[in-house]
Amino acid sequence: MSCVNASSLNASSCIALIVAAGTGQRFGAERPKQYLDLAGQPVLRRTVEAFRRHPKVSAVRVVINPAFRDLYDAAVAGLNLPEPVAGGASRQDSVRNGLEALTDSAPGLVLIHDAARPLIDAGTIDRVIAALATHPAALAAVPLADTLKRGNGGPDGGLVAETVDRSGLWRAQTPQGFRFPEILAAHRDAAGLELTDDAAVAERAGLPVALVPAREENFKVTTPDDLTRAARALDSALSDIRTGSGFDVHRFAEGDHVTLCGVRVPHTHRLDGHSDADVGLHALTDAILGALCAGDIGSHFPPSDPQWRGADSALFLKHAAELVTARGGRIAHVDVTIICERPKVGPHREAMTARVAEILGMPVDRVSVKATTTERLGFTGRGEGIAAQAMATVRLPG
Repeated sequence: MSCVNASSLNASSCIALIVAAGTGQRFGAERPKQYLDLAGQPVLRRTVEAFRRHPKVSAVRVVINPAFRDLYDAAVAGLNLPEPVAGGASRQDSVRNGLEALTDSAPGLVLIHDAARPLIDAGTIDRVIAALATHPAALAAVPLADTLKRGNGGPDGGLVAETVDRSGLWRAQTPQGFRFPEILAAHRDAAGLELTDDAAVAERAGLPVALVPAREENFKVTTPDDLTRAARALDSALSDIRTGSGFDVHRFAEGDHVTLCGVRVPHTHRLDGHSDADVGLHALTDAILGALCAGDIGSHFPPSDPQWRGADSALFLKHAAELVTARGGRIAHVDVTIICERPKVGPHREAMTARVAEILGMPVDRVSVKATTTERLGFTGRGEGIAAQAMATVRLPG
């Protein structure tokens, strides 16, 4: 297969190729590590989002093992990514398959990144891209700080045979960036070999590879301890902890059900409102918006706008959650209290909790839904309507 004609390249475009075709056997989990939860989101989603947010990255393409297509679809739901590429028998084969899939796009640059490095920062991506202005290849790396010892190969580590000079030695990370035609040609020529990374493929082809300083936090998740370390790193970065509150009320009207926290509950009446009048989701939406200091639900979805007539209130809650994500934060915990005499919330509470967790993309054990009455006092006590109050804890970068 011939190499891409350089004259056909879109020199200004840069595509991130995320390699996620591994099975994660060393990790020992029930699913590949790139699909495990990391602070409320799959590892792969966090990796993909880091590149999607970067202003110099034109698109993101993921290489996967087709056997885990369902896990992939769930991990990247709503991100509108191009069709994933089927990986090969080895990482090198998977990367080559990914590069071949990019030939129609013919980007000027390609960044190849491990799916299991979810803590990649924008600064490192910037530096790798910048290095490609003067070099055909560049890799993120960290200089060695520890003293190196070579063992004699004996049992249990054996004895020290010698001290190895660490000067000039670096630990390679990803992303590893390349000018697209050169790395595609290099990978085609190296097919069948077992080189350890894409920089090695470039070196074999005689391409100079620039070393770009990276961060220790850009480590690869390989063991359960690594996953715990990554979660702690994410938490420490989200040091701006905020709490927001929300309150909503809707009167009863003629009908046969109410919608509470996204669940249809049979009742003698419905709730009157411009949307589906879900007091639980409305109160929770306002709580999240309040934590962000981003106005209230009416400022984002005016009741005077006909497009929201009868709308599913899940749309409002998803919008609030997306605003948190756009600011690099996450929702740590939510708590909703439904206030009414009827209908009884208890039989539906588990379903409500699950639905809120699904909408927000967070674990069920971080969602609380409960109910109370006003001992027949006030408008809820008289059965004139339902009220809800909510609290949300949001973590944002400090």
